[in-house]
Amino acid sequence: MTENHTTDPRPPGVSGVSGDEPIGALVHQLTQQVPELIRSEMRLAQAELAEKGKAAGIGLGAFSAAGLLAFFGLALLLTTAVLALALVLPAWVAALIVAAVVLAAAGAAGIFGRSRVQAATPAAPERAMEGVREDVAVVKGGRA
Repeated sequence: MTENHTTDPRPPGVSGVSGDEPIGALVHQLTQQVPELIRSEMRLAQAELAEKGKAAGIGLGAFSAAGLLAFFGLALLLTTAVLALALVLPAWVAALIVAAVVLAAAGAAGIFGRSRVQAATPAAPERAMEGVREDVAVVKGGRA
């Protein structure tokens, strides 16, 4: 009883390029493998876009926080701080000082939010696109 053992590392049904395979078999093999390759690249692109969308969401959340802080800051701090400063300064100077401080805080939150959104752009799936470029180069160049 003789068993046929091979040392071919490829999965079953996947053959390599050898000199004895007809070109028709190679083309058939290519047409079977290309759709799976495209599907896997699409899955990678989808995962990458989801990751970038999450990062953009964090940045947009920071923008929302900046707006909310600016609103409440202007409403509360202008009321309390202006009244406190008005005890030692003219009321208009007190209001101006408090407004400048609140707007500076809102500006800082806005800059933070902008940096988070910029870190998530461009929203193109860069790793997936690089993989497709490499696959095209392999097919065109005939490299394995």
